[in-house]
Amino acid sequence: YSLIKDVVSSLKRHRMHEQQFTHHPLLVLSNFGLQQIQVKLMASMFQNMFPSINVHRVNLNNIKRCLLISYDAETQLLDFRHYSLKVVPVGMNKAVKKLLQEKFPNMSRLEDISELL
Repeated sequence: YSLIKDVVSSLKRHRMHEQQFTHHPLLVLSNFGLQQIQVKLMASMFQNMFPSINVHRVNLNNIKRCLLISYDAETQLLDFRHYSLKVVPVGMNKAVKKLLQEKFPNMSRLEDISELL
């Protein structure tokens, strides 16, 4: 048992915001393909704990967390990992990224918007 303030204080870079827990996490099950009945039951239990996601309709901005559950067949232990996700633009220069993230750069030293881009 641990408190949330203890977990946050142990993190190097914590990202907590109020909308993080408004939507359910993306569930990833690893090594649950075994034919044993108890493994199938565990996989079914975890899948029913969280709603299924329609990949064609899901808005990527709503997925803020990922829950990874991995089963080790040799030791019969479960590993839980809970990740915080952040969608960032890729493949563009720094100035355009700032504009897309609504962080407006200082343009007082520029003559035209083309100098920024």
